[in-house]
Amino acid sequence: MSEILALDYLNPFWWLAVAIVGFKLTAFVDAVTRREDAYRAADKKTKTFWLVVLGLALGLDLLLGAAVFGILTLVGLAAAIIYMVDVRPAIKQLTDGRGNGGKRNTGPYGPW
Repeated sequence: MSEILALDYLNPFWWLAVAIVGFKLTAFVDAVTRREDAYRAADKKTKTFWLVVLGLALGLDLLLGAAVFGILTLVGLAAAIIYMVDVRPAIKQLTDGRGNGGKRNTGPYGPW
């Protein structure tokens, strides 16, 4: 049994599958931590939409295994890449990366 598991570590496709799952997990966690109103302000799909899409992509890989050349894995990877390249920077720009709407040390009458 240990010989079978040891061979997986030598397989580059195993490492690629782990990297894909890790990337999808990163995208999903990032989508969870962003504010709902930031998605609307950035004129992107809703937070619920991205949570469902990224959650399904991650869940299917965890349940069925991340087949590197599987169609479901590649579609989920495309969704995660779109989120990380398009949606995340737009939301991050609006919230300044901190989730406070881009305000830095500002009170009701200006900076303090």
